[in-house]
Amino acid sequence: MVRRGFLRGFGAYLKRIISLGTKNRFISFASGIFVTFFLQSSTATILLISSFAKNGLIAGAAAIAVVIGADVSTTLVARVLVLDLSLLSPILIICGFAFYSEKSGGQRNQISTILIGLGLMLLSLTLLRESITPLTHSETLPFILAPLQNDALVAILAAAVITWLMHSSLAAVLFFASLSTSSAVTLDLGFYLILGANLGGAIIPYVLMLKESNAHVRQITAANLIMRISIILALLPFADLIVGIMQTLGTAPEIALVNLHIAFNILLALIYMPLVSVLAKVTAKIIPDKLHENDDHSPVFLDEKALDTPVIALAGAARETLRMAEFVESMLQETIETFQKNDNTLIKKIRETDDTVDKIYNNIKIYMTNLSREGLDTDEANRYVQILTFSTNLEYVGDIIDKNLMELAEKKIKKHDNFSDEGMAEIVNFHRIVLENMQLAQNIFMLQDTALARQLVEEKKSVRKAVRKSSDKHFQRLTDGKASSLATSSLHLDIIRDLRRINTYMTAVAYNIIEQDKKREKDKKKKKKAQQEI
Repeated sequence: MVRRGFLRGFGAYLKRIISLGTKNRFISFASGIFVTFFLQSSTATILLISSFAKNGLIAGAAAIAVVIGADVSTTLVARVLVLDLSLLSPILIICGFAFYSEKSGGQRNQISTILIGLGLMLLSLTLLRESITPLTHSETLPFILAPLQNDALVAILAAAVITWLMHSSLAAVLFFASLSTSSAVTLDLGFYLILGANLGGAIIPYVLMLKESNAHVRQITAANLIMRISIILALLPFADLIVGIMQTLGTAPEIALVNLHIAFNILLALIYMPLVSVLAKVTAKIIPDKLHENDDHSPVFLDEKALDTPVIALAGAARETLRMAEFVESMLQETIETFQKNDNTLIKKIRETDDTVDKIYNNIKIYMTNLSREGLDTDEANRYVQILTFSTNLEYVGDIIDKNLMELAEKKIKKHDNFSDEGMAEIVNFHRIVLENMQLAQNIFMLQDTALARQLVEEKKSVRKAVRKSSDKHFQRLTDGKASSLATSSLHLDIIRDLRRINTYMTAVAYNIIEQDKKREKDKKKKKKAQQEI
């Protein structure tokens, strides 16, 4: 609940914070600490970073630095939660319910979710401590834990499995720390259990990403696992020395184990922060990028794990839509060649590309359907509509090229018709204008630039004039009795008509952005007027 509340209510801000981390490793490290503090889970941060990496928004070295920061942050959270904060639990839950509003929705209700989630976390920790209390007096527990006491490897692996089952290294560390109040769990055993919890914390995201086709995502989780394993192996020979220091400090066993967890991750940060670039290169060699081998039909930027984070999911859907646009643009570019070269092979290739466009569109549509609109704020809801509208229009353009223009090209080849030089020049020029407008539409879709949107709308007027001018010239040639124009009259007009329809679909993206800009200006004026009245 805490994670979902922060991602849905403040996902855009978290994304902006992490995006700052692409500048250098230290800012990346700090952003990892900051974001994980709010998400209450290093695994959640790693999954968030994985979504960024999949969309090409963050480099490998910077992503690894964020992960190191996330590991450190979750230890600091553990240090706070090991304290008895049970009195806060009912206060947070009550405040969460009181803050909820059916009318307001949006961020207010996400804050409500966060407060209730934090209250339930503290409640669960209280229940955990109460459940463990009888174990501290159990005569059976020492016999169960005895094998772990005498075998470091078994203890570490057992703790890693428990952490995997809990699906949270934070919960596992707090669980082991609570067990340390029992005489059955000595500091020696606690040392190995904490190492196992750190190993399990790296295994969780690694296993979750095993089936991920994007190599950059798996490189991040592999780097996290490599760092944890190497630190565990480095510490094992010094187990007696470290436990001796813990005993000398004289802190309560529960606090001592949490402090050990903190020290483990700070040591990891000190060793690997200077080496993130090297580690990124090593993991890239271990897990090479084979993205270019993927089937064109497979989604590249649609991450199912990002569906709980609308800002990330929408960014991925926009990138996938732009990828779809690139295929449609290539179809349109090659269309003119089919009329110039009378190439049946090229017609077949364009139709195969349209099949790819249809499949990508279907993937986008399903993905957007799975992205619930209930948790979207106003800007996200507008982007949701933009993506669906633009991708749908692209699919329509693909169909116009496939079912209309390619049929006209086949008809021209079959009848051995040839345009007049003037007629062909007009079609080529009109095609160029439409192609440039399609490229402009893609820029508008990604940049959300109002000035470019207005430019595209003006271009639509130019297209209308170009159609009228081309038709006038064509009819003049018919009047003059030019044989080639007479033979291809219907063909010429149909091509111009279809290209104009394509331009209309591409121009649609501009109207939405202009409308949103007008709405924002109107809201500003209302706000300003209200302030003046006050």
